Parts: sequence; structure tokens; C-alpha cells
Amino acid sequence: MNISITPSHIIQYLYCPRFTYFEYLLRIPQYEGRHFKVVKGREVHERKARENIEYMRKRLGVVQKWHNQYLTNDLIRGEVDEIYLLEDGTMAALDYKFAKYEDKVYATYKTQLYCYAWLIRSNFKKEVKKGFLVYTRSKNKLIEVEVAEKHVEEIKKVATSIAEILSKNRYPKATKVKRRCLSCTYRNICTK
Repeated sequence: MNISITPSHIIQYLYCPRFTYFEYLLRIPQYEGRHFKVVKGREVHERKARENIEYMRKRLGVVQKWHNQYLTNDLIRGEVDEIYLLEDGTMAALDYKFAKYEDKVYATYKTQLYCYAWLIRSNFKKEVKKGFLVYTRSKNKLIEVEVAEKHVEEIKKVATSIAEILSKNRYPKATKVKRRCLSCTYRNICTK
């Protein structure tokens, strides 16, 4: 079975492993539709890609920059908004968020950057020590996020678990955080 996992799969698995089973193995869609923020976020990203040609390069010590890079490795795939080669020889991902910065970085945003770090390492064979988030609804506030080896290793473990569910048709345990079940799309078909 050819398995290709996205950062969204990983984020959903971390919320509840059964998302993987229902949505990607049984192919039962969530029917969430296109949320305003998703559509608006894409529009903002496209505009920023055109406007943001030199700004970040100067501010972050960028030597080279790639836009909208679709990367893959043996387990995961994803499109990175921007990839930077930095002056110290390391690389970093930058992701635009159509969101306001509220003095904390959500775990889902960090997870996405850790996935991108793994993809960059796999494809460019360069070290990734950090990633960046731009909060477009907070005047393009730039936040730096540390990327440590332990973060990437955790993502690799999750991706391996997802691949096992998909390849072995395995029904995983549900989340231990039961309040998540209250608003879950699959709550009516999920056996506790």
C-alpha cells in the first residue's frame, strides 16, 4: 500500500487517532465544508507571496528563498509556503496564518512546522533549527518557533503509527480527552 501522509493527517491523529481510521481508511468525509478562514487564508497567502519578495530575506538573514514548495519523503508530503536557506547554513520553513497572535503558538501550528522541518531535511539535506509563523491578522507579526530533534522524531513516530493504521486496517484507540468527542463529526459511529 502506497501511503502518503500530510501535516493535516498528523494534526488530526494527535487530536484523535480515530480520525485517521474514519476519514482516510473508511473514507467517511467530515463534511466540514470550506470555512471562511481557510478560504481567506489562501487569498492572503497568495497576496503575501507576491508582496513579500524581499522583506523577510533582510530581516531574517536569508541567503536563498523558495516559494510554495511541494515536498515529499517516504511517509509525508506537504506544500511549504516559504523555505529559507539562512546565513548559518541551516534552513527554515515559514508559514502564513490567517489568524491573530494571542501570546501563544498553538500546538497545531508547531506540528505543521515540525512536519515541514522533516520534509526540508529529507529533500535539502540541511539542518533545520527553527521555523517561522506570520500572523496576518496581527499586522504580519513574525514568530520564531524552535525545532529540536525530539520534535521531528515525534512527528516520525506519529506518521509511522498512521501508516500502520492504514496499511493494517487497524482500529485505533480513541483520544483520552473525552471532551473532544462532544463535537466530533464521527461521534455517532465511533465505538467507545
